Amino acid sequence: MSEPFLRWAGSKRQLLPILDEYWSPKHRRYVEPFAGSACFFFHLRPHRALLGDINTELIATFQQVRNQVSDVIAELRHLRKGKREYLALRALRPESLNPAARAARFIYLNRYCFNGLFRTNEAGDFNVPYGGRRTGSIPSEAKLRECSLQLVGADLTATSFEITLRKTKKGDFVYLDPPYSVAAKRVFRQYDAMAFDAAKIELLRFWLHKLATKSVQFLATYADSHEGRYLAEGFNVRRARVRRNIAGFVAKRRHAYELLISN
Repeated sequence: MSEPFLRWAGSKRQLLPILDEYWSPKHRRYVEPFAGSACFFFHLRPHRALLGDINTELIATFQQVRNQVSDVIAELRHLRKGKREYLALRALRPESLNPAARAARFIYLNRYCFNGLFRTNEAGDFNVPYGGRRTGSIPSEAKLRECSLQLVGADLTATSFEITLRKTKKGDFVYLDPPYSVAAKRVFRQYDAMAFDAAKIELLRFWLHKLATKSVQFLATYADSHEGRYLAEGFNVRRARVRRNIAGFVAKRRHAYELLISN
């Protein structure tokens, strides 16, 4: 068992003991189309995996950590924690950097941004403010090398979830943890410029049925809500209590419920 090298808002670390119950070593491949920090993937350490995400910077970072981890570590050594350096790095255009420096920038911003958010403006520029003192430290060299070895067995794809799901086949285990789109209340959306809206909910439900038809085992997690219950209709459902961090402040943490949907 291992931990991811990235922070991620909405991470399912609290649910890992329950998620474990759905995984079997008999599965031929682990598939995650909303990878994020890939918390469950790093926890399970499967031999084969397919990780997808629409966030191209995230997938490029995974690729560099997998293929050129020493170069990424060397780039990170030059960076120092602080608001001034954070804002300077945030202002850089990622495409102006070499691949290792681009990955190091992503890891640095992810570590020191507010609450592990990934948010962009309409132009697609990362715009999360500096997180201050309580953000921990840059992942250690040992952690990055450990994750690099784990990623060797993973195919990585910067695509929408439905394109990733087209590659599934019988024997796969698919874990889906989409951004939440809850109409009744304000719930964090992972990508402002690429919001997970009602049309995506419909498409996701279509794919849950398609996976079931293909005899591909899946597990989806979603906030207990009208949208979550709509996704779950006709499938196995389990309700789990979690502690949700609202706005990133300890004083505004409350208990909520997640739905675990499976076939």
